[in-house]
Parts: sequence; C-alpha cells; structure tokens
Amino acid sequence: MTLRLASAWAVMALLLPGPGVARAQEEATSAARSSAKEWLGLLDDREYDEAWREAGTLLQAAVTQEEWSAKMSVTLGPLGKADARAVRSSEYSTTMPGAPDGEWVVVKFDTTFEKKQRALETVVMRKEPDGAWRVSGYFIR
Repeated sequence: MTLRLASAWAVMALLLPGPGVARAQEEATSAARSSAKEWLGLLDDREYDEAWREAGTLLQAAVTQEEWSAKMSVTLGPLGKADARAVRSSEYSTTMPGAPDGEWVVVKFDTTFEKKQRALETVVMRKEPDGAWRVSGYFIR
C-alpha cells in the first residue's frame, strides 16, 4: 500500500511541470504583459497606424493598416482618454484556437476611460519567430 502510494506520487511528480518550466512561463507572461502595456500606450495616444505596425504578423495578415486605423478610431475615439488600466489576468498557453501552436499569453485589463467607466480590454500576445512578444488580437467590451 505504501509502495503503491509512493509510486503514484512519483508518477504525478513527473507529469507536473517542474520549477524551471513554471519559472520560464512566468517570465514569458511577464514579458508579454509588459509588451501589451506598451502597445496599449500607442492606442491611448491615438497612434493607430503605429499600433498596427508594431502588431504581430497574424493581426497584420487579418486586417489592413487602413482598416485597423478606421476601426480603432470608431471604437476607441468616443471613449475618450484612458484614465486607468489594471491587469485583471494573464494566461500562458502553447495553443490558441484557430492559430498555430507557439507561445501565447492572453492579458485582460480592467480599464477606465474618460467616457466609459468600465471596460475590459483583452490583448492576445504571441511570441513571434524573432523572439519578440507582439499583439495578435485586441478586443474591448
């Protein structure tokens, strides 16, 4: 009985990510959060064209720069200035529905705008082949 319990614990220990994996995921998540915040600063400054240029290849392939800028202007313009933004959550994954496998972090922000007191911004970050974390998706509600 004791041997069986010890064996079960040994198998579980092998299946769980080790401290090195957890540390690497946390570092990746932290880097992705920082990149997301920096990128959101471009939206805050109404630099929509620059935000598109700084986004990842998947976002750029999905929408033209002109379409992106027009959509962001219509979506964010009426909200006014972003007054406050706080990270609600950030989740690391190696898969994303409808997208290639890789390193992904979904960062959610609780944001207050001048003319909208409660908004949820979701920024989907992907580690690009060059190693940089870039935005692959942006959603606000």
